[in-house]
Amino acid sequence: QVQLAESGGDLVQPGGSLRVSCAASGFTFSSYYMSWVRQAPGKGLEWVSGINTGGGSTYYVASVKGRFTISRDNAKNMLYLEMNSLNPEDTALYYCARDLGAGAYDYWGQGTQVTVSS
Repeated sequence: QVQLAESGGDLVQPGGSLRVSCAASGFTFSSYYMSWVRQAPGKGLEWVSGINTGGGSTYYVASVKGRFTISRDNAKNMLYLEMNSLNPEDTALYYCARDLGAGAYDYWGQGTQVTVSS
């Protein structure tokens, strides 16, 4: 069965960096676009970043462009999100999701918590 498992969330000081990871299994990872979606406390889901099947095309929401980098390792079935210059507004539960396009996702992980606070 399809499984997505995020890891790497932590408490980070403002201005700090963190990398979160997503281990995929149960499907042909290299055949699917993947995305990171986050949910801040008391707010709705927000798409953060997406990547195409080969990793050569990446996409970001304006608020993280230039600070976050999405990448994937198809040989290891892994998805990553490198986050730099973190600020308190980045505090959220970060999910990886299998991306069907047009804002549709069919599988999600359980999420990993990123908290940015001094």
